[in-house]
Amino acid sequence: MGSSDDWRGVTTSIGDRAFAVTVDLPGHGASLGLPPEAYTIEGAARAVVGVLDEVGSERAAIVGYSMGGRLALYLALRHPERCAGLFLESASPGLKSADERALRRAADEEKALRLESEGFETFLRYWYRQPIFASLARDEKLLRCTIEARLRNDPAELARSLRGMGTGVQPSLWEGVAETSVPTLAVAGELDEKFVEIAHRMAALNPRIETAIVPGAGHSVHAEAPEGYVALLKDFLAGPYNLSHD
Repeated sequence: MGSSDDWRGVTTSIGDRAFAVTVDLPGHGASLGLPPEAYTIEGAARAVVGVLDEVGSERAAIVGYSMGGRLALYLALRHPERCAGLFLESASPGLKSADERALRRAADEEKALRLESEGFETFLRYWYRQPIFASLARDEKLLRCTIEARLRNDPAELARSLRGMGTGVQPSLWEGVAETSVPTLAVAGELDEKFVEIAHRMAALNPRIETAIVPGAGHSVHAEAPEGYVALLKDFLAGPYNLSHD
């Protein structure tokens, strides 16, 4: 439920270490009223490749948070020649079994209906009461700023995105994780036990994947621990893969 605006602090902090391009995924920010096929992980991946073409980038370090991280991983598996590296924050390769995905689709459909039928701020307060956001919600100022930023989005468009790009409709990417040759850093906040475990599981499958666990942070690492997050990103861009020069 974010937008490209969320990344201004990060792009400002990395300065001239890289040419940074932030995008609004389908249904977010200004990417509204798109054809139905755009609201899928394949459609979003094609859109990102189109952005890379537009700015003249043959290979880029792809940075993604949560749903954006799932998309980044999908992009690296489908278009590895366009990805110099992956910086995945609180990201998952998806659900392995069809039964798990069916249950998640049902849960996501319920959330989509709530987005369409109840007040958006009411929905957001429900959303950030989920255990995964407990550490963010304890910071009242951060929670207020997060909700204010989310309110700039269109809830009906977010519902379209949830139906088309939710974890329940995404194919499992676990087999691809073991095979990818794209250098990857999987970042998770130490308070987000679920995604700490996922990060370690990905790293165990592939020596090209490393993990970074950020102390004191939960699911939204970039918002809860911005200095630590930016330090990791700067190191990644300046690392042995020379990502800052692609």
